[in-house]
Amino acid sequence: MPAWDDYKAEAKSRGALAHELYAVVSTPTGDPAQVKANLPAHLAYQAKQEAAGHLFLAGPVSDESGALMEGMGLIIYQADSLEAARALAEADPMHASGARSFVLRRWLINEGGLTLSLRLSGQSVALG
Repeated sequence: MPAWDDYKAEAKSRGALAHELYAVVSTPTGDPAQVKANLPAHLAYQAKQEAAGHLFLAGPVSDESGALMEGMGLIIYQADSLEAARALAEADPMHASGARSFVLRRWLINEGGLTLSLRLSGQSVALG
């Protein structure tokens, strides 16, 4: 199995974007009251990271059926390195307090596209 940097170089050589982001899968550690208590600080932290250009996307994730919200979340960071992304995740009040644990992964963006529709007076945003 190739090392990460070798894989990234190979992807670029074949014309892929090879843009590195960092995916954080955040899971409650068991006490819903602790998660709720840390929510305001977590949201403020996320807003700060968004303003700084570190937060790409974030939000809750359903269970495997798609029907239930079990508290799992997905956070995508833009950072200079895996270590910098880990520091961002560790500083999140949810993780720092122990209300949630996380798994961090590098994510290499190679293909796909994004269309954004923004309607200011309609107060809507649509991703396509």
